[in-house]
Amino acid sequence: MTELPSEYLEYPRRKYGMDHDFYDWSMMQDRPKFQWRHGKKVTVFLNLNLEFFPLDQQKHPFQAPGGMKKPYPDLRHFTLRDHGNRVGVYRLLEVTDQLGIKPSLSINGQMIDRHPQLIKEIKKRDAEIIAHGWNMNCPHYGGMERELELEYIRETKVRLETTFEKDVTGWLSPGKSQSENTPDLLVESGFSFMMDWVNDELPYAFNTKKGGIVSFPLSTEIEDRFVLLDNLHSESEWVEQVIDSYKFLSEEAEQEECGRLLTLNIHPWVLGQAHRAKYFEQTLSYLKGQKEVCFASAQSIIKMIGLGFE
Repeated sequence: MTELPSEYLEYPRRKYGMDHDFYDWSMMQDRPKFQWRHGKKVTVFLNLNLEFFPLDQQKHPFQAPGGMKKPYPDLRHFTLRDHGNRVGVYRLLEVTDQLGIKPSLSINGQMIDRHPQLIKEIKKRDAEIIAHGWNMNCPHYGGMERELELEYIRETKVRLETTFEKDVTGWLSPGKSQSENTPDLLVESGFSFMMDWVNDELPYAFNTKKGGIVSFPLSTEIEDRFVLLDNLHSESEWVEQVIDSYKFLSEEAEQEECGRLLTLNIHPWVLGQAHRAKYFEQTLSYLKGQKEVCFASAQSIIKMIGLGFE
């Protein structure tokens, strides 16, 4: 057996946890315990995605989840996505209105021009607005030209803030994809939190070359599109998975004496369909009826954890 030189095993960044400085690594059970200010065990974050999928999607360098499937013009899938913004979202908003739940909304910048009537309806609700990239044909990816990415980020922020007349400080990339520059550019552009990294169950402080930002993990595993379309589970199975998640988190919060977070990321073109809307209502009605649940926006959740926005 050939003997390796000693320097082969030497790595200057080797340390406990991770070999980078993006965040301070820690195990969930070793962190300081905290309780939600509202006194409940579980906080639920509900996000509705308002997205525009261009008919002539370029798929460069990859296709964002939910993109066109067939050769141009893929009217079958284009019109299905369009149905979510024309019909499905109104069904979901009716449910949240009836239950007294105010969802957050992640919105593509191009939605402002594509669906002005829907935007007017959203403005009436004074909901938390999260920037969701320019459109679903503009993924952020490794090797992307820095100035182009900065343009997408800034143009999206300007259009949303101008339209909704409020600061937009949260970001969710199309497909939750980032380049090596995305966190830096988000801080540089005035964003306070991002929702692309799913490596935790609670928001945490994230470091960039431009300063700090909060990483707010938005679960993919119980996302409607992922469960129903990727995993091919039934709607009732999606409901079961969400409820199972809540029950486990609630029990864990009781045992660990520490608050827990359940995030739901919903797409109107998926759950807003006539045969699925009742499952959305069933799920939210169950969660709303639990005495240990409180719904909250991303910014208020981050405040309660003590990571900023004071």
